[in-house]
Amino acid sequence: MTDGIFVGGQAGGDEPRQLLLRRANRHGLIAGATGTGKTVTLQILAEGFSCAGVPVFLADVKGDLAGMAMPGSPMNKAHASFAARAADLGVAPYSYEANPVVFWDLFGQQGHPVRTTVSEMGPLLLAQLLGLNDTQAGILAIAFRVADDQGLLLLDLKDLRQMLIWCADNRQDLSTSYGNVTSQSIGAIQRQLLALESQGADQFFGEPALVMSDMIATDADGRGQVNILAADALMSSPKLYATFLLWMLSELFEELPEVGDPAKPRLVFFFDEAHLLFDDAPKALLEKIEQVVRLIRSKGVGVYFISQNPLDIPESIAGQLGNRIQHALRAFTPRDQKAVKAAADTFRTNPSLDVATAITELKIGEALVSLLQEDGAPAPVERALIRPPASRAGPLTPAERAAVLHASPLTGKYDKAVDQESAFEILSARAEEAAETKAAAKAEADARRQALDQAKEQRAAERARRHTPVGRVEKMANDIVNATTRNIANQIGRSLARGLFGNLFRSR
Repeated sequence: MTDGIFVGGQAGGDEPRQLLLRRANRHGLIAGATGTGKTVTLQILAEGFSCAGVPVFLADVKGDLAGMAMPGSPMNKAHASFAARAADLGVAPYSYEANPVVFWDLFGQQGHPVRTTVSEMGPLLLAQLLGLNDTQAGILAIAFRVADDQGLLLLDLKDLRQMLIWCADNRQDLSTSYGNVTSQSIGAIQRQLLALESQGADQFFGEPALVMSDMIATDADGRGQVNILAADALMSSPKLYATFLLWMLSELFEELPEVGDPAKPRLVFFFDEAHLLFDDAPKALLEKIEQVVRLIRSKGVGVYFISQNPLDIPESIAGQLGNRIQHALRAFTPRDQKAVKAAADTFRTNPSLDVATAITELKIGEALVSLLQEDGAPAPVERALIRPPASRAGPLTPAERAAVLHASPLTGKYDKAVDQESAFEILSARAEEAAETKAAAKAEADARRQALDQAKEQRAAERARRHTPVGRVEKMANDIVNATTRNIANQIGRSLARGLFGNLFRSR
């Protein structure tokens, strides 16, 4: 294993620039305007890490990085120019080699499906993904807290929707224990969930959830696994893209143990289109990002941001990026000029190089490079040619991608979604049981009420009947019959009495 990755150098092979593996977890930045060579720089770094036995994760925004699964070819137009660059750098022989690639896709179309559970995502990231205001984010946090307190699993979006329905039905009780819960805010969250679902995010939430160890792997030859996320379709949902990558970082931070400064990183994470992570991010989220980037280094993870403009990276995070590769910038607008100056000021000065001028003059495949040295200090910035990649620079055909997927060591593990009992089933069963109990109680109450009503009707009918002429006649007849019966009974009683106590055969 080498102790560094050859990045590039001067024509003639002088002063090669190496990214030291033991400093690679100090993070980095690859910046430059569109078409200046950022993708190739990302590709050669990923190749170098893989050859050194370091797994990498990167997002393929344009589909160009998928070619890393195949070796380059002199028949490829791009590789013809790469051969000339390799000769300038003294790279001999310039050989071609594929990488151990595993494809991933949030939508499960161009790679293994990537899933996580709603509970694992957490309320802070989910609120950012949904674009909730502070009040709505607070209610979402209450829903998560109640689910945790009741031992309810929030696995997918239907679980969360059912949990929100339960919170709406019990908002008065919740407001006493957890804080104010309003049906209006819950309705707003539900609408945002529907919008998110329409973008295909429902495929991202569920099980089996991604196991990070499946990405931090090496092949039989000891080369680091190159995990490529198909992100071309995902870019139509930029918030989902940014939130997913930030979730991955946070999962790595939570799961991996402390390792200090290892001889090489455990994983290197490339975050392309980095501005999407920071655009419109609330202060609380930016603080979390800064914390994760600062501390994840001690977990053996290196994070490399790729962006067109170095100003896209907040200063609090940019200050933690020790390894820097700056491709050309165009100073056409005041913002561009500000970006050129900002980029020049971030490098360790080189008296023999006018950095601000050089940034605007760099050719395709050229960059200003400043990498951390053995003592941890950044090297003085130098102008350098970036070495060419050994794998294909360009997309795969559908047949080639299908072949890579078929040969993947993870085939079958994530392909089929699993829906186990969770909050949706439990709360639905509770609601059904409560509805049945309520219906039975209502039926019993209705029966009692009906019986009372019938009794009242009978008594009213009886009273009404007694006040009719027929009723009065019947009453008089009954009274006469009753009186006659009583008189006869009395007479018989007296006759018998005298017969028993006097003469038995004498009557009155």
